[in-house]
Amino acid sequence: MDSKRNIQLRLLSYAVIAYMMLAFAWWSVLLYTKNNDAFAAKRDKMRLIMVAEGRVSSNEEFLESAPYQQLRDQYKRQEYMILGEAGVIIISLLIGMWLINRSYNKEMMAARQQRNFLLSITHELKSPIASIRLVLETFQRRRNLPIEKKDKLTRSALLETERLNGLVSDLLLSAKLEAAYQPHQEALDLPQMMEDLIGTLEGKYPEVRFHFRKETAVDCFVGDRTGMTSVILNLLENAVKYSSTPAEIEATIAQKQEYLLIEVGDQGYGIPEKEKARVFDKFYRVGNEDTRKTKGTGLGLYIVQQIVQAHGGTISVEDNLPKGTLFRIKLPISRTEPAQVTPEQAATN
Repeated sequence: MDSKRNIQLRLLSYAVIAYMMLAFAWWSVLLYTKNNDAFAAKRDKMRLIMVAEGRVSSNEEFLESAPYQQLRDQYKRQEYMILGEAGVIIISLLIGMWLINRSYNKEMMAARQQRNFLLSITHELKSPIASIRLVLETFQRRRNLPIEKKDKLTRSALLETERLNGLVSDLLLSAKLEAAYQPHQEALDLPQMMEDLIGTLEGKYPEVRFHFRKETAVDCFVGDRTGMTSVILNLLENAVKYSSTPAEIEATIAQKQEYLLIEVGDQGYGIPEKEKARVFDKFYRVGNEDTRKTKGTGLGLYIVQQIVQAHGGTISVEDNLPKGTLFRIKLPISRTEPAQVTPEQAATN
């Protein structure tokens, strides 16, 4: 209903602007015509007076006279003013129509992203809560379960609890990034950190094959441990989510002359070219939430980009070969002090 009403308001605004453009065009034509008529009347009157006074004897002599030249220049200036003002008004209305269309598209995009977020967050919250409730109800109904069954149910409940905790952590971190994120500066061994996280994910996703390469010796990096953990974990889990089974995930760390290079690639579905620029937007997810099968809230890559930028780095997304997606992070190794992400910077990214 709201969408239909928005379309109706948009069409109404276009109709009003179109009517105003036609009205101003018509008024401009009338002014132009009246200006020419007034010029012709004054010209004829001036010629008759000058002929009667004997100041001119022919039409050619009248057209070359100074009074006529002044009169013609005066009305020429008025003619240019009419055409110029008409052009400015029409251009202003066209710009207004373009701004209305751009604002409408932004509002529709924001509404779509909010709807996607509400749908995804509802699913992400309900699913683990339902699983934990089922485990507790099973324990309540069947108190004499075998040890193996109890252990299996307990592990399942703990995994769902961890999933809930990760979701809440992402929500809190995204809110913190919007306010002001100040990285806690400490020495980090990023290759070891990535190995540890991959080891954790191998236990969580036993069907996924992770390949980690440290191409060159890497100096100790100074940054925020929690933030960089979130960056690596989000990229790895994102690669798992958007890969077909059996998933092949490749992670690389290398130190160049001026920066530290981190790459995470998959052989999955890939990202369409037109959506690559938007994957870092808050709440944005590739595809439609009604048909999407992968889990998520659209916060992961937004968090990754904000944390990377807070460390003075950049992140890009490219097509992987032969298929899939490759995320490439460049972190300056000469930094001594992390930057702070302000609310204005977060709003523009």
